[in-house]
Amino acid sequence: MTADLIARLRELGQTVATAESLTAGMVAAELASVPGSSAVLRGGLIVYATELKTKLAGVDAGLLAEHGAVHPDVAAQLARGAGDRCAATWGLGLTGVAGPDPQDGVAPGTVYVAVAGPPGVEVRRLSLTGGRQAVREGSVTAVLDLLRDCLR
Repeated sequence: MTADLIARLRELGQTVATAESLTAGMVAAELASVPGSSAVLRGGLIVYATELKTKLAGVDAGLLAEHGAVHPDVAAQLARGAGDRCAATWGLGLTGVAGPDPQDGVAPGTVYVAVAGPPGVEVRRLSLTGGRQAVREGSVTAVLDLLRDCLR
């Protein structure tokens, strides 16, 4: 499935980059697991700490102060930041709560994934169930599915 995504990006001559919070690099690792991915994967930002979302990915500090790190606009700005800072056609952004405990009043399993590219930005809200690893893996699958949809 990821191999098909890499093949499609190669066919289009397009590239991808990530800005990951709760997944801490899992999306970039999944993309890089495919032979030939170096032709399309530009890089990734791990922005686990809230202040790094601003410093590395360019997320508006006021947005973070007002709404916290788990918000659809944060995911959108992470995606834009990944694309801009890594000079990629597509940027992927992920933020959420993997659990087991809530974060700033946000329930575990609440995740926002975003894809930014030529047609604009798409954001999806997820309500994932299961333990910490299941939430993280579900987030990876969801953002790659969203990218796949955007490439159609």
